[in-house]
Amino acid sequence: MSSSITPRVKPPALRPGDTVGIVAPASNMKRGDLEAGCKGLRRAGYRPFYFESIFEQDLYFAGSVQRRARELEEMFAREEVRAIVCARGGYGANYLLEALDLEKIKAHPKIFVGYSDVTTLLTYFSDTAGLVTFHGPMVAKDWLHEDGVDLTSWQAALAGTVAWEPNLGAGSGANGLVEGAVEGILYGGCLSILVASLGTPYEIRTEGTILFLEDLAAKPFQIDRMLMQLKLAGKLDGVQGIVFGEMRDCLQNANQGYRLEDVVLRIVGSLGVPVAYGVRSGHVTAGNITLPIGVRAGLTVRGGQVSLRILEAAVSDVKNKVKS
Repeated sequence: MSSSITPRVKPPALRPGDTVGIVAPASNMKRGDLEAGCKGLRRAGYRPFYFESIFEQDLYFAGSVQRRARELEEMFAREEVRAIVCARGGYGANYLLEALDLEKIKAHPKIFVGYSDVTTLLTYFSDTAGLVTFHGPMVAKDWLHEDGVDLTSWQAALAGTVAWEPNLGAGSGANGLVEGAVEGILYGGCLSILVASLGTPYEIRTEGTILFLEDLAAKPFQIDRMLMQLKLAGKLDGVQGIVFGEMRDCLQNANQGYRLEDVVLRIVGSLGVPVAYGVRSGHVTAGNITLPIGVRAGLTVRGGQVSLRILEAAVSDVKNKVKS
């Protein structure tokens, strides 16, 4: 099994006043949503920048494969752009895998943020380019809402706090399913996108990881099927721990008579690793947490309580190494 424990390239940190490049590598979006998200970025102290071509549409994509690939490469190459945040997910990032010039991206390592369909690129850049990437809020989805972004984790992850942890205490929605304490490389993203990589040259590398899994509006039996596929493919064999997201709207119906937690425990409960549930990163109702992909982390589950501690800075040129 391929391992995700490889030397990582940490992109330069994001500072107040920096330019944030916005890309649409998958589906198209409404102009009003993107502009509202840009206002949110400005309120947080950043300077959003995007190309007008981001509003192009080809079927359900944000323009052609070539447009989307060149847009992404250009944002990595532009010196003034300090971070790249996706506008939205949807579908279509997988088309870019064969179209991107990976050497251009490796030559200009930068913060790259997204979730949902963007999981394809988060894991591709992590596994193939060795780049630390970020599972976190997107411009036309989370930044357009006042309560859409967990700013504490965003700043800790992107500014370079050396050791920190998201708030998973009372009221956060997080709870423990299987007790234990482990360390590993934080990795993962949208479950359906991770499963879609199996059998391709871009297959996910899960050995030695604390595997984060989340999804939206998938019925419990579909979650079951995808987890079983990961298990049968051997992708859960070397995992150190598992963290599930909020799993928003993942139910059969309101009166189904069982919890999704019961469903997932049938597959992962006997792996002998700690399992947490309800960490709000990705498809969430509010307060999207930024999680760095490819850094060392510690997961502790005790008495139903969860702690997910990031054990190293996720970015370089850290000037103020203050532990949180």
